[in-house]
Amino acid sequence: MISNPVRRLMLCVVPLALAVAAHAEPAVIAKARAFLGAEAALDAVKSVHYIGTLVTADPADANKQTRATVEIVFQKPGQQRINITYEKAIEQTALDSYDAWQRQQDASDANKWRQTLLSADQIKRLRANTLENLTFFRGLERQGGRVEDQGAATIDGIACQKIAFIYAPNIIFTRYFDVATGRLVLTETEAGGAIREQGETTVAGVRFPKTIVTVTKTPAGKAQTVTISFDKITVNETFRPSFFAVPALSAH
Repeated sequence: MISNPVRRLMLCVVPLALAVAAHAEPAVIAKARAFLGAEAALDAVKSVHYIGTLVTADPADANKQTRATVEIVFQKPGQQRINITYEKAIEQTALDSYDAWQRQQDASDANKWRQTLLSADQIKRLRANTLENLTFFRGLERQGGRVEDQGAATIDGIACQKIAFIYAPNIIFTRYFDVATGRLVLTETEAGGAIREQGETTVAGVRFPKTIVTVTKTPAGKAQTVTISFDKITVNETFRPSFFAVPALSAH
């Protein structure tokens, strides 16, 4: 538990860090936020709820695909839950502030399940991912991160500004923004993954992608593509704490 004197010190230090970061923010970030929506609309987002379909292509044969329904919830200040339902299995991953868990369950037999607590490194990544999805390119300083302008780049023939969002040496999202419009063209992860957004839908004054396509490399060096298509996006629902909390081991 953090002592009261330390809490008071943190209250003094954090605003100063935020002020310094805001002063150093690359200009393209303001443009990128404006592309997504007005400042008031972005700042008003407290939760985002996605429902859709997840398709995973076989690295050895892209025509072979595994389909699943997916539900993703992000809620401020630090909660996340992902439910993926395959034909024969259900996978759940959740973050509740500084606790995180994962559960696999047989789709036809609720008595067959396995549950694990996630490691500190996995929790850090989930916390970064949650912040990324709720603060729209700002707020890294809350988790000790920083933004680094890495200069000009050309992606798909588009003049872009390359910006690294660095949470830790092993948690980095490198984004390429169209310098003319602020649109996000490409996101790369420190592990070599490439993420592209397709289409758009506007909810509560904020632009969201209709589809997210992620391409990663398998240990064998083959490309694997995962596509998430959203059927419904809802903003600012309130999710009860138990939705994210670690389930009791006896729960089905």
